[in-house]
Amino acid sequence: MRKRMIIRLFLISALIVAAGSCAKISAPSGGRRDKTPPVVIKSTPLNLTKNFKGKKIEVDFDEYVVLDNINDKFMVSPPMKKKPRVVTRGKGVVIEFDEKLKDSTTYTFYFLDAIRDLNEGNILQNFQFVISTGPVIDSLSVTGNIYNANNLEVPEKTQVSLYRELADSAVEKHLPEYITRLDPTGYFRIDNIRPGIYKLFGLKDADNSKTYNSPDEEFAFMDSTILINSQKNYIPPPVIPKDTVPEKKTTGKNKTVVKDTTTVKKAPVPDLIGDYRLFLFKANKKLHYLMSSKRDLKYHFTYILSLPPDSMNFEFSIPGTDKSSYFEEPNYNRDTLMVWLTDSSLYSKPLINTNIKYPFTDSLGVVGYKLDTVAMRFATPRVSKAPSKAKKKGLAIESNIQSGNLKPGQTIVFKSKTPFAQPDTTHIRMYDITQTTKKSIPYQFAKDSLLSTKYYLKSKVELGKKYFFLADSASWGDIYGMRTDSIGIKFAIKDPESYGKITFTIKNYVGPRIIQLLDKSEKLIAQVPMKEDGKVTFNLLEVGIYRARVIYDLNGDGKWTTGDFSKHRQPEPVSYYYQELDLKPGWVLTEQLWDISVKNFKDPKLREPKKTK
Repeated sequence: MRKRMIIRLFLISALIVAAGSCAKISAPSGGRRDKTPPVVIKSTPLNLTKNFKGKKIEVDFDEYVVLDNINDKFMVSPPMKKKPRVVTRGKGVVIEFDEKLKDSTTYTFYFLDAIRDLNEGNILQNFQFVISTGPVIDSLSVTGNIYNANNLEVPEKTQVSLYRELADSAVEKHLPEYITRLDPTGYFRIDNIRPGIYKLFGLKDADNSKTYNSPDEEFAFMDSTILINSQKNYIPPPVIPKDTVPEKKTTGKNKTVVKDTTTVKKAPVPDLIGDYRLFLFKANKKLHYLMSSKRDLKYHFTYILSLPPDSMNFEFSIPGTDKSSYFEEPNYNRDTLMVWLTDSSLYSKPLINTNIKYPFTDSLGVVGYKLDTVAMRFATPRVSKAPSKAKKKGLAIESNIQSGNLKPGQTIVFKSKTPFAQPDTTHIRMYDITQTTKKSIPYQFAKDSLLSTKYYLKSKVELGKKYFFLADSASWGDIYGMRTDSIGIKFAIKDPESYGKITFTIKNYVGPRIIQLLDKSEKLIAQVPMKEDGKVTFNLLEVGIYRARVIYDLNGDGKWTTGDFSKHRQPEPVSYYYQELDLKPGWVLTEQLWDISVKNFKDPKLREPKKTK
């Protein structure tokens, strides 16, 4: 009997466990990833509302959304003096503003790519909300492109502005009538404009003022006014299907929610090529002043002026200190002055007051001298109390023979971060190691005429031979007592035949121009000025990928000249050879035909791709 009871209880328990297993709810195994951006399901008021009098806009989506970098991406056209507040609320976005809107004006609220869904981060691209405070929605538009003037790349974070006021001072003092942001391809489009004559500008707005109020800001302008009328870039009015009636529903106290059923159809934009092209530049400085000063090492000061002093002086002194305690090194243009302190009792001080005298432009535009007292501070890095077993670093020097090869005719250069002391030539040798037995050869050292941190080594080296430079430990040093470790470098004068060569045939332009050869990152390799069409050859080129640029030297000064809005002078045009050139070892690329009749040309394939964030 007892045995039967145990078996019965066991069977009942098994049935209960089995039933529980059948009823167990499992989590779904997953599904396709959501790739759809948020969709607007309703808004208050309706998008494209006329005679708007409110101070709040609510837009609801079909899912929860987040705002990405909204302070930088959100814009209102025409701009408001005080930027509206934009927040998320539930599945919606709310725009609130206290400022009274202008009468009979169409406002466009641009979100760019700031709206994304919460879970997957899918972006709602270029979302706009449009209202009008009058009985009409302005429906005209203007399109264009903006590029950096000197390299034709797409500038980042660039605004585009339209002004009805045609005086030059308007862009410096007043907010624009219409505004938008350049997209990552360099294209822009401003919609919902009323007809009229305008001035068009581009601006990298450094202080978020929406105005060109500093010559240090990058700027672009059209040479002439533009006419915006219904003959160009007309946006058709919104289409509301006949069988669709906007659904109204009252919720709460006098609050009407309108479901947005309108569809805005905009003119297609073929290949993102706009009607107007602008070129962004930074104007040359015109005022004399001290730009910066720093003490990056305890014994090193640097002072930088906004402009070269030309015929005027740039003077330095330390009150109560003899001039033998330091020496000065101006750069070639004399707009930068470096000072090296040589007295340890002086440079051990954490604070040193210095006097500088330099050209300065006053509020009336008169250039005279200004005497400034500049405090130069240096905080000595804290030293760990624990004893260090690390080897003390010696003086590090660099040379152009580290790669093991020297071009024919190239001078050997040694550089240091601190001023060189006189090298001990009794412990420095040069050998010819072409044969099995090395042979000592003579050499000379020459100090750079401007920089104490640079030395040249002059020796008669020949093509096809191998050499060995040997400097014993401590044979090089700086004026602060740092010494080098031993240095040994083998090198050879490379055969010219092992280098590459590129020859361009330039045609179809009248006037001076500068032909530049660039590497893939557009660092300048070499340049040749030309006065007329013809051939230009670049020799002794390393293996690699090259680009070429032409500067249209309109003023004939031998360099690229930036723009000047006060003189209505555009920056000098440039153009690029249509493709990159891949130079292999020993290759000669001749007869590269280059028609430079078209200014400001750069194939889009040569532009650096911009990532949207």
